Amino acid sequence: MPRAPPPRPSEDARLAAYKPGVDVARSRRRREDRLLAVRRSNRDAGLFKRRRDEPTPTPIPPARAATPSSQADDVPTTTTATSPPSSAPSSPPSSPPAESVPPTAADSELEGLSEMVEKVWSDDTTSQLEATIQFRRLLSDEKNPTVIKIIRADVLPRFSDFLSRHEHPQLQMEAAWVLTNIAASDYTLLVAECGAVPRLVELLESANANIRHQAIWALGNIAADVPTCREIVLDHGAVTPLLAQFREGMKVPVLRTATWALSNLCFGKLPAEVQVKPILDIISQLIHSVDEKILGDACWALCYICDGVSDGIQHVLDAGACPQLVNLLMHASANILLPVITVLARISSGDDAQVQVLVENDILNYLAPLLARNYPKSIKKQACLIVSNISTGSKDNIQAVIDADVISPLIFLLKTSEKDIKEEAAWAISNAASGGSNDQIQYLVSRGCLEPLCNVLTYQDADLVYACLEGLQNILQAGAVGKQGQGSTVNPYAQFILECGGLDKLEDLQEVDNDAIYKLVMKLLEGYWDEEVSDDDPNLPTSNDSAETVETASEDAAQPTEPSASPNESE
Repeated sequence: MPRAPPPRPSEDARLAAYKPGVDVARSRRRREDRLLAVRRSNRDAGLFKRRRDEPTPTPIPPARAATPSSQADDVPTTTTATSPPSSAPSSPPSSPPAESVPPTAADSELEGLSEMVEKVWSDDTTSQLEATIQFRRLLSDEKNPTVIKIIRADVLPRFSDFLSRHEHPQLQMEAAWVLTNIAASDYTLLVAECGAVPRLVELLESANANIRHQAIWALGNIAADVPTCREIVLDHGAVTPLLAQFREGMKVPVLRTATWALSNLCFGKLPAEVQVKPILDIISQLIHSVDEKILGDACWALCYICDGVSDGIQHVLDAGACPQLVNLLMHASANILLPVITVLARISSGDDAQVQVLVENDILNYLAPLLARNYPKSIKKQACLIVSNISTGSKDNIQAVIDADVISPLIFLLKTSEKDIKEEAAWAISNAASGGSNDQIQYLVSRGCLEPLCNVLTYQDADLVYACLEGLQNILQAGAVGKQGQGSTVNPYAQFILECGGLDKLEDLQEVDNDAIYKLVMKLLEGYWDEEVSDDDPNLPTSNDSAETVETASEDAAQPTEPSASPNESE
């Protein structure tokens, strides 16, 4: 959404803001601001809590599960993290037998809550297990809102204690399941503060695979809540034992849950003591998975690392993730395309060298179909943003945009799409126009950019309007050079802006309460439409190309008098 205009700047600030050409740093800062808003709006798509529902029960091994001979649960049945698992759906981790609990309705169990509480606090292990199973069954029914009553019963500390009962793995499992589903509610902070987190982290090293899986699930739900909860999980050192779960022969459901939990831990600013390289070593393998759930969460994790770690973009590039991310732009699922293109958009807001990595990996040729075909709006917006950031660079980058045939679909979006997509397309075209050479300007005009750019002058986003003015300024300068080279008295681009109503829009901007916009508008009006200014006036704007380009203007001059004429590509 358009941001409100900033407070009126000081005279020095206004003078500093007035620049005749594109300000790459300002444009990149603007991109980072918008990316933050996009990430916040997309947070629910990649970061959420997961309630564990009631599966078909399967017995859990008794206490001997802690011995080496009991590790049969760890026998691999699927592929590994380095060899991506199948995308076939799988069930949650197995649970202890429910036959020990008489089948009763949830509401009847709720009526016996006081008796369940007494059993939980008793010293009899059988009663504790029976009551914990009853609590778990209540919480697994999403339609039975009993969480607040259970919270008021003050049993959370007791369930936390059960996590340390290593001689009773069934009780550990049931207690972890109860805490998992409470953490999936609005009371996550109570779980984080009841002493459960260090015990859950300890359970990540359990010999029982089902208990490890349940602990991962619980920690993932806690980390998905407010930053305080996530910090508690990180402060208890959950990252290292979580990374240890990614091993040879890892089961698909555990791999999915672990990837999701790791993604939740990466959201926000990571503490300095958390080593990013081991995380990226795992994620750089996960982004090759064929399982969409694993792949999507892994890509969201990369996006969060770009934001939450100092030099996060460079860390992601150093991990070698860029080529695969670019290849994933051909993925058929929008659920994968969104996190992938969000990561790439974040990388495109980096420095020139980081943006160049994207260009060298041929990202522009992958973006052209996303812009031209029927993809979701969020994906098109991010694609426009990447092109815009690439276009703020050198003329070589702008030429790469032209060579990838991205300009025509951008102009089509600028003419026909919804307003928010139009704005992103306008940034891309404005940036290309602001930094383009005369030949590149000629190409943009020949593709019909002038009229839709003039329409952008009516938008409320002051930054975007100013960027559009900068683009029009460079276009008019190229037209002036072409006019001089041809010995003509008419600037063809100024004439077309007049004919399409752009001059009226420029004049309307004289009333805007923005000094930078006002000064640039006045410069354009006086330089190109003031009859008092002659063609040989020394104050007439000239091209922002090099002196050599101006001297050879007859070769680089814009040829067409109509915007639809065929372009001459730059060498």
